[in-house]
Amino acid sequence: MPSPAALDTATCERARLARDARFDGLFFTAVRSTGIYCRPVCPAPPPKPSNVTYYANAASAAAAGYRPCLRCRPELSPAAQQGLEQDTVRRALELIHAGFLQDASVAALAERVGVGARQLQRVFVAALGVTPLQLHTTQRLLQAKQLLTETHLPVTDVALAAGFNSLRRFNDAFLAGCGMPPSAIRRLPGAASQTGEGLRLRLGYRPPLDFGLMLQFLRRRMIPGIERIEEDGYARVIGPPERPALLRVHADTRRSELVLQLDGVDPRQIPHVVRRVRHMFDLDADLRQVHATLQDEPLLAQGIALRPGLRVPGGWEGFEVAVRAVLGQQVSVAAATTLARRLVQAYGRALPGMPDGLDRLFPQPAQLADAPLEAIGLPRTRAATLRALARACDAGDLDFRPGQQLDTFVARCVALPGIGAWTAHYIALRALGQPDAFPAGDLVLQQMLGTPGKRLTERQAEQRSQPWRPWRAYAVLHLWHLSTPFTGVPS
Repeated sequence: MPSPAALDTATCERARLARDARFDGLFFTAVRSTGIYCRPVCPAPPPKPSNVTYYANAASAAAAGYRPCLRCRPELSPAAQQGLEQDTVRRALELIHAGFLQDASVAALAERVGVGARQLQRVFVAALGVTPLQLHTTQRLLQAKQLLTETHLPVTDVALAAGFNSLRRFNDAFLAGCGMPPSAIRRLPGAASQTGEGLRLRLGYRPPLDFGLMLQFLRRRMIPGIERIEEDGYARVIGPPERPALLRVHADTRRSELVLQLDGVDPRQIPHVVRRVRHMFDLDADLRQVHATLQDEPLLAQGIALRPGLRVPGGWEGFEVAVRAVLGQQVSVAAATTLARRLVQAYGRALPGMPDGLDRLFPQPAQLADAPLEAIGLPRTRAATLRALARACDAGDLDFRPGQQLDTFVARCVALPGIGAWTAHYIALRALGQPDAFPAGDLVLQQMLGTPGKRLTERQAEQRSQPWRPWRAYAVLHLWHLSTPFTGVPS
């Protein structure tokens, strides 16, 4: 995504007039005559071009004094994958979207991504037109606006969910950012129209999204007890164990949105849950960028034509993905899923009172660090690898926090016994959502990229993939799906 000064006005103008959902979240339209900013898909009559200014993100429009539109609701926009050409900006954005600045300073954010605080401010303003704190402030106000619009949560709970410890400060910030007090949102037509005890939230994405294909991938890896995947949706039990909650995700057939239903969740955890769901279904992907990079490769162009809405399926929690990756070493997906089910039955936390099939939590690292995992049918060496993984995660030597460099994460993984580059890249692909993860040692990838009867070497596959950066993870999914039969995807 270009810097605000480099936005292609002609492209933005065409996308705005066409209400092209593929550009949703990639820019915002600020209207000087009304003082509001809108998504490209806003249903309101289009303003005159002379009254329009384009901004690369909602925060820069808000910093310029514009208020979010009440019709198109900028809080529903998918996040733009901005600054991917700048590793520092990309990793800092991941951390901000994950709520890092909720409890930490900009200086701590800068230290995490390996630059000075002033340098981070400069590169953010140059790339995005705003400072990290302005981006964070706009993000949490838009989160609050969505909760006020779509739920019956008390304003105090909305303030806590948005990260405000003081109701007065929340009211002041909301009035300044949205031009009205929080209570006024509740009086607007259509606001909080849902009934019942659960919550329903809309999660926007840029089309296309093949939700059915995503469910198919996840269904083959489903672990009874913690998740249930039906033809039209995904359900899961989530922690903490003292207050378990249920979530369900299904597609809205009328809009480019998924619908997230939550039952029993602590309001303070809502932003965290939303972020995980967005990661799991890769809702912030800009497939226009991905396809533009991959389509020069004929094999990938074939995959894109067959499955234009293919995205990278994430995992709910990093340790869970890593465990399943180790369980899947040298066995089929079905066998790995059986082992995962046994693991959950033996070591997962039981949750009395929860529905059958959604009544356990995945075990934590401390529970597996010294467990006799051979008892569930694991070979001795793989059981030792799983225990080493659990100990590393429990000690903090390996974590799955956002904002990590791919090479650094892979190096930490392969330092563990029994984990090679292939497993490390697969974990990075699904647990971290690393768009450039590429397990070059994968046999199916090597066969697909080679010639009949002769597959590429790992080094050759790595070299072949260089033109696809930074979107090699999407190339991996397309190549796996193109393989016949489709057996090359690990668990």
